Amino acid sequence: MQEFEYNVLPSRVVFGSGSVKKLPAEMQRLGVSRPLLLSSPTKSHWTNQLSDLIRAASMPAAGTFSNATAHTPVTVTEEATALLTSVAADCVVSIGGGSVIGLGKAISIRTGVPHISIPTTYSGSEMTPILGESQDGVKTTRSDPRILPAVVIYDVDLTMTLPPAICSTSGINAIAHAVEALYARNTNPIISTLALEGVKALAEALPRIVEAPTARDPRDQALYGAWLCGTVLGSSSMGLHHKLCHALGGSMSLPHAETHTVVLPQALSYNAPAIPEQMAKLATVLPGSNGDALAGLELLIGKLPVPRALRELGMKESDIDRASEIATRNQYPNPQPLEPEWIRELIRRAWAGEPAKADLCGN
Repeated sequence: MQEFEYNVLPSRVVFGSGSVKKLPAEMQRLGVSRPLLLSSPTKSHWTNQLSDLIRAASMPAAGTFSNATAHTPVTVTEEATALLTSVAADCVVSIGGGSVIGLGKAISIRTGVPHISIPTTYSGSEMTPILGESQDGVKTTRSDPRILPAVVIYDVDLTMTLPPAICSTSGINAIAHAVEALYARNTNPIISTLALEGVKALAEALPRIVEAPTARDPRDQALYGAWLCGTVLGSSSMGLHHKLCHALGGSMSLPHAETHTVVLPQALSYNAPAIPEQMAKLATVLPGSNGDALAGLELLIGKLPVPRALRELGMKESDIDRASEIATRNQYPNPQPLEPEWIRELIRRAWAGEPAKADLCGN
């Protein structure tokens, strides 16, 4: 057995159908009673539902903020933090996807109030002590145990209306977390086991959601897989894939999950020759891979209603060089060395939507 270190992050997870009804009890457990409810602009009906729920438990909301924005702009965080102070809220409750969870984390780390997260997509952000924020066109990340939400409530009922297309991109985003955890510099047997189980659950569930959007079982399985993938994201260092997506998303305002979906096969193809053992393990949990993880991933994505090219997301061909420069500006741990020439070719293939092939870096 290899030597390893594994830090278990302190968090509480409440999982199950109807578990959102336990929000008042979780607030009482934390000793708080005046939440600021957070959502994105199109999901304010959820904060209305939460407000009714906690009012029935004699804990009326201190206020609501429904302007969470992708990539967690600092200006939006400052606006929400000012509201929290003005209404004397003693906690934040985020409900929605990665954007609103990121806002909750940003407010919590700035003010010290506890954060209860209720995810409705598969972003995994709720299980990480990582905060990515954007300012002046640049996205930066930091990690701190205090960023991790105090409680995460997973209720499959809240995901039943999530369109299959969003389930798909959000799910591939989650799979990306697990894939990079397999070859992270600080990986260990526990993380690898969780990562493979998370990929397996999502790879099986996502096509079933597309085939039967109203079925509960595959959505329950997908939420379970997303939890596992988020957990390994929170415990592992990330490499080329996530660095590329942060560069593209933060500097070019590309949509988060869709960008991850397009980039993942290409980033994996870049690293594949350097990680044969991990690729073999990954192939075992991707249906139809026949021992080829890259082929299995392409097969999975081909079954889903997702974009395949960065140009579909609004990226211009003229942005390829700028994205390459940003992505290689600083070296970071990655199985393959970061070669500007080949990183540019990776991004070009992702922009064009070409099939992923493990022939980069002169291989």
